[in-house]
Amino acid sequence: MNGTAPASFETWLTARPDDRTGAGLDWLEARRRSALDQVREHGVPSAKQEAWRYTSLKRLLEQGFAQVDDTVTALRLDDIEELLIPELDSHRVVMVNGRYTPSLSALGDLPHGVRVTGLRALLANDPDALRERINGVAGERQPLFAALNTAGLDDGLVVLLDRGAVLERPIELIHLSVGMDEPRVAQPRHLVAIEAGAQATLVERYVSLGASLYCTNSVLELSLGRDAVLKHDRIQEESPNAFHITGLYLSQEENSRYQGTNIGLGGAWARTDLFTRFQGEHAECDLLGLYLAGDRQLMDYHIDVHHAVPSCTSRETFKGILYGKGRAVFDGRVVVAKNAQKTDAAMSNKNLMLSENAEIDTKPQLEINADDVKCSHGTTVGQIQPEMLFYLRSRGLSAPIARRMLCMGFAGEVIDALHADALRERVSEQVGQRLESAPLT
Repeated sequence: MNGTAPASFETWLTARPDDRTGAGLDWLEARRRSALDQVREHGVPSAKQEAWRYTSLKRLLEQGFAQVDDTVTALRLDDIEELLIPELDSHRVVMVNGRYTPSLSALGDLPHGVRVTGLRALLANDPDALRERINGVAGERQPLFAALNTAGLDDGLVVLLDRGAVLERPIELIHLSVGMDEPRVAQPRHLVAIEAGAQATLVERYVSLGASLYCTNSVLELSLGRDAVLKHDRIQEESPNAFHITGLYLSQEENSRYQGTNIGLGGAWARTDLFTRFQGEHAECDLLGLYLAGDRQLMDYHIDVHHAVPSCTSRETFKGILYGKGRAVFDGRVVVAKNAQKTDAAMSNKNLMLSENAEIDTKPQLEINADDVKCSHGTTVGQIQPEMLFYLRSRGLSAPIARRMLCMGFAGEVIDALHADALRERVSEQVGQRLESAPLT
């Protein structure tokens, strides 16, 4: 980078141009330069900017993260066995510190018309396949961390489904972070393109070995063609000392269907931005989320759904459970354009506070510029009702078990939306364990 970006982010990008993935591709270099210009333009966000009003970057910037520049080759499948879900029948892709690792992956036989590969390898072997896809959904103008990801683009997962292709088994993408000598940042870039009539399920899991300090700054570009279907589960179980950033960009054509379920459990500081753009009529988008925030933990979700065409449906249902001194932010916005008549949109954010010291900043918004629509939004913040807890205690249950049962009832709507029994069981177990040990103050 040679000092061309703000000092706070200089170490996030590769220093030598010839070391970069896709070095020498003029179109890619131009996009990197444009992204770097945007990083300089953005600078470091402050609380004066609405998108960062409730979320300070101070803890993130203090860490001095540096770009991952080494490929981890020593890991064997036995080393990550405890992180796997044997009951989940899937095509498995493992990325270690942001880089595709074939030795840990198990794609098996993919159906005709389905292509799954690493972005780094595809840029080396068939760069034209990505020329129109990188920034194809995210656009050339991007928020700060998406621009950093583009400027530092290194590796990621590419999933391409031809017209009418059906992927019966899910693709499981495991983001594995391994501690290194210095705090590192990985910036994976994922591209999923599902053409007309194709169907797929994608399961993303962010996990780590140990409690190391690192940062993940990922970007996903998802495009759904006419009548395409994508079921997408995202489970964030990062190290308790990790920093997590995700920008998810979704484009939907006519009659397409997307269901995304987001589970936020790990990390010291986590920010997720979800952007949806309807490009064709009669498309449906269902976004669900569950987040837990405990002591010294921040969970931040920003939702931006644009209804630019008529007769589309969106649902945004997010629930949070906060305890100790945990903090969460929910900033949701649904925009209905002037010509987007017959829009059906509903946004809900509900939060359960288990301690007096927990904090939630919630701001659901509707911007409606059409007159023939059905739109609603709402938010609630509450506590466990003492009489409900007393009832369960009077039946012989301990306070932690009773509290767990009540919270699991609250969270069940989102957990049940996960697309595999094995995932539901794993998430239920993790959520339950944390709730039983959660402090009440």
